[in-house]
Order: sequence, then C-alpha cells, then structure tokens
Amino acid sequence: MTLRELEYLIALAEHRHFGRAAEACLVSQPTLSMQIRKLEADLGAPLIERGARSVMLTPLGHDTAQRAQRIMAEIDEMRSAALRSQELEKGSLRLGIFPTLGPYLLPHAVPRLHTQFPDLEMLLVEEKSESLLSRLRDGKLDAAVLALPIDDDGLNTEFLFEERFLLAVPAHHELARRNAITVHELRGHDLMLLEDGHCLRDQALNVCRLSGAAERTSFRATSLETLRQMVTADVGMTLLPELATLHPVPANIHLLTFSDSIPSRRVGICWRRNAAMAGLLREITAVLRDVAAQLLPR
Repeated sequence: MTLRELEYLIALAEHRHFGRAAEACLVSQPTLSMQIRKLEADLGAPLIERGARSVMLTPLGHDTAQRAQRIMAEIDEMRSAALRSQELEKGSLRLGIFPTLGPYLLPHAVPRLHTQFPDLEMLLVEEKSESLLSRLRDGKLDAAVLALPIDDDGLNTEFLFEERFLLAVPAHHELARRNAITVHELRGHDLMLLEDGHCLRDQALNVCRLSGAAERTSFRATSLETLRQMVTADVGMTLLPELATLHPVPANIHLLTFSDSIPSRRVGICWRRNAAMAGLLREITAVLRDVAAQLLPR
C-alpha cells in the first residue's frame, strides 16, 4: 500500500468517475485504475462498484477513503511542521470563515495580517459552517472562524469576540420612529431569515423563540446582503450582526438596538489539536481579536 494509491482513492471518492479522478491526479485513467486494483488486492476486498457511467464506493471503500484523508492530513501536518521549524511565518495558511462574517471582518483583518506576516500566503475559503468543519477535520483547512460553541474534542477553539444583533426595519415602518426595542416587543412580528445551513439562521430562530416573533415563511434569503436589500425594498424586517451594520447602511433602513437582554453571537477560531502551526495560529488569533476589539468598542 502506497501514499499514491491512497491519493487516487481519495480522488475517486470525490469525483466518482475514473476519468475525472485521473485528470485531477494528473495521470492516465489506466494508471489510476491499475493502482486502485492493486490497493484492493492489498486489502483483500473490493473498494468500489464499477458501473458503466459512474463509480460507487463500497462500505469498506467509504471507510478506507475517510481513513486515507486523515492519513494525508497528518502527512501535510508533518510537512508543515518541517517547514515551520525552519521558517515559522512562511508558507501558506488555509483559513475558512462563514459568509455572514467574512465580508465584514476580513477587509479589516487581512491588511493587518499581511503587515505582520508579509511572507505568509493566505488562502481564504468562505463556506457555510458545516462545510468548514468538514474541511477542517479532513485537513483541507488549517483553521476556521466559526460561531461558537463548537462541540468537537479534536479541535482547539479560541474565543475571538461577541457581536450583538440589531433590528433592521424599513424607514417607513412604525418602529423606525424609535432607536431601541426590547426583545419581547418583537412578539407578533415576522422576521426575514436566511436559508437552512447558515449559522445566522439558527441564531435568529433562537431570538424568535425567546421573543415570540415568527419567521416570514414566504421568503428565505441566500445571503445577508439579500436580506438587507429586502428591508430596503420595504418587504419586512430582519436581524443584522453588528459588523454588517458598520458598512454604509442605505438611508431607507433604520437600525434599532435592543435595550434589555441583548441578542448576540460568539465567534471563535478553531484548528486541529495536533496542528503543526498552532503557535502561528495563536498569533493570528491575537490579531483577529485585536481587530474585532477596534471595530466593536464597548
């Protein structure tokens, strides 16, 4: 069994097609097929079900591919450790962040990170939280900025900041005459929310449950910017995280703070406990924490 064979199996599990997997691995299709058969011979059991148009993994194939991903992640960690033992702040960093935070934090944080770590190449990935966690566990990301809490013993989690929510209403709404509202005054109102998969949706639903408000079921947005535009169009109201309100807000949107139990979300950064670059990631954590503190003064 070789690492090359494991790489080919991972590619086949991802693409479910010999031709596309071979293209991704920069080898010929017969070469990839032969190496997969050799791996099956070494294990003494089939890993795939070969069909006319597509490839399906057997249960053992799924398990072996997942184990192979973990093995390759460990090898990447060893390579990173070897590099960083010589030059800690050189190389690349694959950092994930969820989409309702990335556009509002990264433009402030990335210049600071480039200044402090000029030789560090940053590869930024913006995905929903579940996808980021999956990529992090599989070794496809080095760290991810996520909403807390994260329940995973295999990850190290560092708190970054707490961000409050504001209520965004159309300028002609009856609530636009006020600057503050209590959570319980949302009772009887409908809130526009994001589609399933966004952590902000879950956080907004918690506010709805606490206040007695309801979700506007006739509309679900795919992005925070869409929600903002729907408020602008006088379609309804929504909750916006504080960092998203620091950008210029259209004149026909009115923002209200909460005056009692202030709804908020906690944000942190996570990486694998055995990460070779843990020391560097702690330095990056300090930068992100400082940037957030400047943006969100209390």
